[in-house]
Amino acid sequence: MTQSDSLRSFGLYIDGAWVAASDAASETLYNPATGEPIAQVARATIHDIDRAVEAARKSFDIGSWAQMRPVDRAKTIEAIADLLEENTDELAELETLNGGATLRKSSWLDIPVGIEHLRYFADLARQHPMQTLPYIDFPSPSANAVWREPIGVCGQIIPWNYPFLMAIWKIGPALAAGNSLVLKPASLTPVTALRMAELIHEADLLPHGVFNVVTGPGGLVGERLTSHPKVDKIAFTGSTEVGRRIAEVAGCNLKRVTLELGGKSPVVVLPNADLDLAVDGAIWAAFMHSGQSCEAGTRLLLPDSLHDQFVERMVARVEQLVLGDPLDLTTDLGPLVSAAQKRAVEAYIELGIQEGATLRCGGVGIDDPKLANGHFVRPTIFTDVHNQMRIAQEEIFGPVLSVIRYHTVGEAITIANATNYGLAASVWSRDLQDAQEVARAIRAGTVWINDHHLINAKAPFGGYKDSGIGRELGPNALDAYSEIKHIHTDLTQERTRRIWVDIVTPRLDD
Repeated sequence: MTQSDSLRSFGLYIDGAWVAASDAASETLYNPATGEPIAQVARATIHDIDRAVEAARKSFDIGSWAQMRPVDRAKTIEAIADLLEENTDELAELETLNGGATLRKSSWLDIPVGIEHLRYFADLARQHPMQTLPYIDFPSPSANAVWREPIGVCGQIIPWNYPFLMAIWKIGPALAAGNSLVLKPASLTPVTALRMAELIHEADLLPHGVFNVVTGPGGLVGERLTSHPKVDKIAFTGSTEVGRRIAEVAGCNLKRVTLELGGKSPVVVLPNADLDLAVDGAIWAAFMHSGQSCEAGTRLLLPDSLHDQFVERMVARVEQLVLGDPLDLTTDLGPLVSAAQKRAVEAYIELGIQEGATLRCGGVGIDDPKLANGHFVRPTIFTDVHNQMRIAQEEIFGPVLSVIRYHTVGEAITIANATNYGLAASVWSRDLQDAQEVARAIRAGTVWINDHHLINAKAPFGGYKDSGIGRELGPNALDAYSEIKHIHTDLTQERTRRIWVDIVTPRLDD
């Protein structure tokens, strides 16, 4: 689809069919770079959520997917990955039109990486669900095995910043483990998830009811999914505030939860860092996708010895970044996702000035008339930031970087850990042993050394503290979507050899 095409319309995908919302409600989506409408999507009601959950419940109980051989589930997931790969160009363009990601990023990173991650989940699906435990001879000889079984119906709620990739992170492991699911994309950016559902539907790759997609406001759709008695697990990626609400509601019904929440990730540059690499790395960490990443490196910790030179180089490089039409391959940074997000980020920039930080580049306001209809914010760098300032403590989710000076490496570690979040961090140093020691001392779920943002499907991803509960990706992803059952088989077949015979059972006459 291009901007010149007629407006596309998407319904709700429930039980293998496309349906309108029960009250026929819908809403229009707009290109955040131009303000032009791009699609019309259904706005689900509580009744629609219930229909989707019932469809998922029925499909799971029938068992056509849940009881399928792991190798056959793997083949189906691989077929989905092949299908998505065939449509990479279209999906990348949709990702850019709907969410504002640059086409360079969506076509070279977001869509290809998501597809590779889905292939990894297909490999996970091949794992045999039984693990045999070592032989046990006390209190009596027995054979023991641990079985991994699907949880059931999974409600999955994804954010607006990486619509395609986040959908894959939820769908992939849930299907690999044999679950049925109801996916709720973000209201602002549901198009690639809906197009994915269209492709899967057209190819008839999944049993009806196994995969359902409902769109609508989080306060209604997400709340109902979380509280629905027939939903067995909730997986959520988004803000810490919403994550707390989901944990509260899910806890009342003892649902399983996986929560990947906010971050305020430190980028720790050690005194012996490669200056050229670290400057580029700090820019990449802070401003990739205009800072709209939960693991964005928005706190830059610089030693006294490098601070001034580092900042001077970085500001010069950042002022050369091209802000513009994300469909243009020469564009470095696209718009923020919405007018509301732009207002929120600009309010933080004003707050940083009020708090006494020094604005080194960027700031509020765009002079270019070509960008007037989009939600653009210039990449902004503050120096003279103290870690107690709100711009250093609160997740801004925009292109705003706080530079914090430190005197010793020990102080840098203290500053890095002085936050409610613990999602990610990066350490930059020529001495890998020094970097490893600092990485071990930082309380975060992922720490990169001389890199940032690169998430490997084979490695767990998630956070400490207010950054969430559980892990996504890696073998842990399959565990998060599985129930674990221990089966004990006695091998003696003789009553007299049971240790419990003379404890609570009646004695037999000799």
